Amino acid sequence: MLAPVPRPPGSLAVRCSRALLSPRARLSLLALLLLTGAALVVLYEPQRFLASGWPPRTSGAGAVLLFGLAYGVCTAAFVPRPVLNLAAGALFGTAAGLTAAVAGTVLGAGIAFTLGRFLGQDALRPLLRGRWLTAADGQLSRHGFRSMLAIRLFPGVPFAAANYCAAVSRMGYVPFLLATALGSVPNTAAYVVAGAQAGSPGSPAFLFSAGFIVLSGLAAAVVAWRKRHGLRAPAPAPAPTRDGVPEPEPVGGVR
Repeated sequence: MLAPVPRPPGSLAVRCSRALLSPRARLSLLALLLLTGAALVVLYEPQRFLASGWPPRTSGAGAVLLFGLAYGVCTAAFVPRPVLNLAAGALFGTAAGLTAAVAGTVLGAGIAFTLGRFLGQDALRPLLRGRWLTAADGQLSRHGFRSMLAIRLFPGVPFAAANYCAAVSRMGYVPFLLATALGSVPNTAAYVVAGAQAGSPGSPAFLFSAGFIVLSGLAAAVVAWRKRHGLRAPAPAPAPTRDGVPEPEPVGGVR
């Protein structure tokens, strides 16, 4: 009986498998998945089905569970979270709606983080060469929980962008998911309460939640404007030197 002839290491199958598993190929797959998800959202608008109480024959804890699962998938496909948060409050009330919305937020963030980590990290990390990109990557990698908690509490940072930036960094799963769960509660609760109290817009709960949404949005805009202004500011001129040694500042500011 003849023994099978082993394939040479440079065979076509090996080269094809390496090409399919290369960082660029995985990044291309990630881009294709994201474009497909965004196209499906634009064409079918799944948020309308969720807002109308889909699936219609489900109620109680099963409906909350299904809504949370659908919420996570939709956020991973770029459906705006405020729309889903309002729908959660309108369908299930404050307590159950907040539970479904926060669970869906963590699920959607986990899906995006997993896709970005396994399909995009190897291809994108070599591109982190700029000063600001390197600084952001170092902050997320060394202080993952604290940085992600601040990002979730800040309503001006897009949800999907934060997920994929964290995936490209070296942040761990546990800090990312825990910070997402804790940091998304205040803003999510405001929208859920607004959705639950939409039938009585004059109630104190609705007015408080609406005021919180407006004030947090204004604060985010002010902080973003100040950061943008700081980036545009010219760098300070270097101190005068003498033979390569900076001159000491004179007393009283007079030279």
